[in-house]
Amino acid sequence: MINVTTPPRCILQTVLFAAALALAPFASAADKSPSPIQERADRFLALVNSSYQALTTVSSEAQWAAATDVTPAHDAASETAGKAYAAFNGNPAIITEAKALLAHRAELNELTWRQLDRVLLNAAEGPMTNPQLVADRIAAETRQASTLNSFEFKLHGKVVTANDIDNLLESSTDLAERRAVWEASKESGVALKAGLVKLRDLRNGVAKEMGYPDYFSLQVARYGMTADEMIALNDDFMRVLRPLYLQLHTWAKYKLAEKYHQPVPKLIPAHWINNRWSQEWDGLADGADLTPYFKGRTAEFVIKSAEQFYTGIGFAPLPATFWTKSDLYPVPAGDPRKKNTHASCWHINLADDIRSLQSIEPNPWWFSTAHHELGHGYYFMSYSRPDVPPLLRDGANPGFHEGFGELIALASSQAPYLKTVGILPADYKADDTAFLLSNALGGGIPFIYWSSGVMAHWEADIYAKNLPASEWNKRWWQYVREFQGVEPPSARGEEFCDAATKTHINDAPAYYHNYAFAQVFKYQLNDYIARKILHQPPQSCNYANNKAVGDFLKSIMEKGATEDWRKVLEEATGEKFSTRAMLDYYAPLMKWLEEQNKGRPIGWE
Repeated sequence: MINVTTPPRCILQTVLFAAALALAPFASAADKSPSPIQERADRFLALVNSSYQALTTVSSEAQWAAATDVTPAHDAASETAGKAYAAFNGNPAIITEAKALLAHRAELNELTWRQLDRVLLNAAEGPMTNPQLVADRIAAETRQASTLNSFEFKLHGKVVTANDIDNLLESSTDLAERRAVWEASKESGVALKAGLVKLRDLRNGVAKEMGYPDYFSLQVARYGMTADEMIALNDDFMRVLRPLYLQLHTWAKYKLAEKYHQPVPKLIPAHWINNRWSQEWDGLADGADLTPYFKGRTAEFVIKSAEQFYTGIGFAPLPATFWTKSDLYPVPAGDPRKKNTHASCWHINLADDIRSLQSIEPNPWWFSTAHHELGHGYYFMSYSRPDVPPLLRDGANPGFHEGFGELIALASSQAPYLKTVGILPADYKADDTAFLLSNALGGGIPFIYWSSGVMAHWEADIYAKNLPASEWNKRWWQYVREFQGVEPPSARGEEFCDAATKTHINDAPAYYHNYAFAQVFKYQLNDYIARKILHQPPQSCNYANNKAVGDFLKSIMEKGATEDWRKVLEEATGEKFSTRAMLDYYAPLMKWLEEQNKGRPIGWE
């Protein structure tokens, strides 16, 4: 184990070599005769960008190894790389210089001060003004990731995979079996709680070291918003969509009661829903079940189809290294290797090394997920260009990144597209209401109440309000009941930590407001594409092989984080960020649901 203030010699040499190669600063909108403060900033950012990119590469490689092959050696290497990364990004000298330069913000061009802002945001994840705090956080993060990635789920004493759990919830109609599967899916939270409690304090500690009130506030700062403003925005999503959600909830519980031959409940039992967290309610739209059309397909077909979506609208093929370095399929039965089972896409070197970690099987859920993950990959590719410095090779805000993935997942679920690419037969007669219902139940309406409601509020409570750990599970289920209208099959005590069963609670904390933003964002982009480019209905449009669609997406993606996200969105679509398009998309479904629910008590209150 090395001291956190001293990077390993080989890593330090790599960084210094990279910095020496930076003979000119990354594009800083240089004037013909820049001011002395601009010149000083340019020199500083040339060093920071090259070193940041080099250390990101080293750290990402180590984290990738630890996520795809969980071993003590890989955990140790990840921790060491994390310390080197923090030692540079959180260096007090870098913090001091960035703050000094930002005191002259008016004399700097926008690209420059945006990079300096990012320097300070990066530093806040590991400020070396308190090296012991940072060392403790990195060690705790490493342990938590190892516990998460190596956890073995067991059902009736037998080891099962996350895919096994999902497949059983998708297929079983035996409520006793479903309950056992659901309860098995929550066991990881017991193992993860103690680590999460410790991490809450450490994460809040690093944020406060840089002047943020708490870790949740640090994460929403990338939007230029406070924690209260972000929660208010998410509450507004739920307020606007609530009439539709209540109708959908009512329809769904009647449908589920019929499926399981049970009385209609007031709150939906969690184990009645196919998703482990009730965040999506797939499997209820009978006329839009695509499962039979994936029989005989392969996992390779799923990921290649996702790439073809992007190349068809004018994007370049994925780098050759994507196919040799990614980890795309489940670990074979009997193989002792353990890996993280949450789908993700990685920008290893902030340039051309793009990889994805998945466990793809040939079914509709993984088809959608693969399209989503490559949305991240193509965003990486779009802004990895000389005009975007490494510090700003990121989404306009984090929700943009998730939003592009969600947009393409939505587009790939439309019947006209599925017919074009041969998944549905050419003579298939789509039930438009069923497909619209399927979109609403899947990544649409329930997900808002999960991400904007349960997740955003719970994480704000534990970070911003320091909710005692002895109340975590109680508060979690309070929010599940209040926002989702869902309840557990039996009482859940504080020996459990059901929130911690969700991957990003552990390894990307205070993140789920980004997914909520992405849901609203995707409908706004889809509405523009359908109406202004394709001249088709937003509910059943077809992006396939339309280069104008690709050009539109590239025009947003290629900017990275070089401009304010509000400006980027308004210039692209002609309107401010709004739930308007989402409401319009589901207006036909709302009418159908109201007809279906006549005479039924609406909601659960």
